[in-house]
Amino acid sequence: MPARRHPTARQVRLGAELRKLREAAGLKATEAASLLGVNSVQMSQIESGISGVSEQRLRRLAANYACSHVELIDALVAMATDRTRGWWEKYRGHLPTPFLDLSELEHHSSYRWDVDFLHIPGLLQTEAYSRALFSYVNPEFSQDEVQRWVQHRMERRVIIERPDPVPYEAVIHEAALRIRVGDRADVRAQLTRVLELSEADHITVRVIPFDLDGFAGAGSAMVYAGAPVPHLDTVVRDGPHGTAFIDAQAQLGRFRTLFRRVEAVSLGPVRSRDFIHRMAKEL
Repeated sequence: MPARRHPTARQVRLGAELRKLREAAGLKATEAASLLGVNSVQMSQIESGISGVSEQRLRRLAANYACSHVELIDALVAMATDRTRGWWEKYRGHLPTPFLDLSELEHHSSYRWDVDFLHIPGLLQTEAYSRALFSYVNPEFSQDEVQRWVQHRMERRVIIERPDPVPYEAVIHEAALRIRVGDRADVRAQLTRVLELSEADHITVRVIPFDLDGFAGAGSAMVYAGAPVPHLDTVVRDGPHGTAFIDAQAQLGRFRTLFRRVEAVSLGPVRSRDFIHRMAKEL
């Protein structure tokens, strides 16, 4: 397969998982290359996501790595053979690559968890809220550039709005609900939007109130994208140096625990809806 100039995060992840399987089997890259009849450079490109791998070759590698996890192998095959050219591709060259990688990750996710403390999660945002946010954070952007970012965010909502939506859980701190990203009318419309979405069977919204005692989890903000097998889950976090896609098993386990902890201390879905409804009425 021809080499890719700019592999996506999903393609890089596939290569990384193949490398992990090889290392767990105690084989060197040169030994794995000989199993496929390729040279070490080609093997390195496969494991870095620069080159693709066919289903036949992937299953051959898995067999020689003594990997008996059938669901994992099938999931890796699905990643290797996927030829989806998603809606996000029209933004390539116009938006930062991590935004497109997140869209692809969401498209293939089995479920989504969000924890946010300062802003309404992106999948729940209204167009006005999103526009106010992007305009403030990027004051140098033209109106056309802001609209492009906003439109991309609005299109991301397809995963919870399509006929076969992804199960979605969001834990939102009261601070994110109270910060007036836009004007009073925009905030009221945003809270109303969250309430409307929370009524859907596949969407659960929970609130962490200010007056919760003993809460020290404000550093737990995350986007957690579930995969067909837990081994392939991904956590996405924004930091001072950009967006990080986290897939180490120990880290994934830590973030699963963190999500369950903030979920456990938050208000239940019914009480959360009542809480947001009262806030909207106060505006």
